Amino acid sequence: MPSSKKPVLGLIVPCMNEAEVLPSSAQSLKSKLDSLAERGSIAATSKIYFVDDGSVDETWAIISLLADSDDCFVGIKLTRNFGHQYAVYAGLMHAQGDALISIDADLQDDINAIDEMVDEYSKGNDIVYGVRADRHSDRKFKRWTASLHYWISGLLGVRTIPNHADFRLLSRKAVSILSQYRETNLYLRGVVPLLGLQSSEVYYARSPRLAGESKYGLIDMLGLSAQGITSFSIMPLRVISIVGLVVFLLSTGFGLWALYAAMTGLSTPIQGWAPTGIPIYLLGGLQILAIGVVGEYIGKTYMEVKSRPTYLIEKTTVPTDSSNETH
Repeated sequence: MPSSKKPVLGLIVPCMNEAEVLPSSAQSLKSKLDSLAERGSIAATSKIYFVDDGSVDETWAIISLLADSDDCFVGIKLTRNFGHQYAVYAGLMHAQGDALISIDADLQDDINAIDEMVDEYSKGNDIVYGVRADRHSDRKFKRWTASLHYWISGLLGVRTIPNHADFRLLSRKAVSILSQYRETNLYLRGVVPLLGLQSSEVYYARSPRLAGESKYGLIDMLGLSAQGITSFSIMPLRVISIVGLVVFLLSTGFGLWALYAAMTGLSTPIQGWAPTGIPIYLLGGLQILAIGVVGEYIGKTYMEVKSRPTYLIEKTTVPTDSSNETH
């Protein structure tokens, strides 16, 4: 349970080539912290942590200038691009505060929902999910693929919060428990619900980007979806086994029928290549697909066994015990 004192809030902002949007985002977030502090909801020592995930533009230079201009801004620079999930995780592991909120730099997630998140935290919730009230701002294809993702994930037993990305509040207790999850194949949207702590949801409307372009394309979204499913469910492997069993039984039945027909003279020669060619291509495709799914799981096991760091910190804008931190 949070104490009666004003909680120190930390905002985690992963950045990947966000030079265009960062100055305006920083000021918007700073204004939000100031208003919450004036309202008495959070401590005045609350901070904003920008995590530079291997940007190649002026993102780090802007972060450094922000940190020099105001001590509420803190910069964390990763040695290279590790990916959005790992940048968020790095920020959560190194930020200070009683409660931490992760939010993307483009501020498409409504920062006004932070007020309600803090209120929900004050009521004793260790996790507060930011959930989109609707997806009308998305294109039809994006809405369709998102719905398909949540449907397939639920069907395969992956527990997620529909229409929730990575806009969430975690208490210090939740972050401490999360730190025990050191998976190389990280999918925070699936891990956080596993913590089992008291949680609530805050609904908001998503806005257009302030500037710049989205760094998350269709390939990235498909990759994240595959990551979530294969990291939390072995159901695809079971589906392959079931399909294999069904094909085996059908093939056995067809073979017995063909043998019986040949012995009794009921069969006649089948003309054309289709009756033999189509099954060959169909089964060949299923075999390749099955090998690919199995290979995905083997690849994940391979990466986990190597136990390489999920991120490396090159430097920060505040003194640390080491200039190169790992996790």
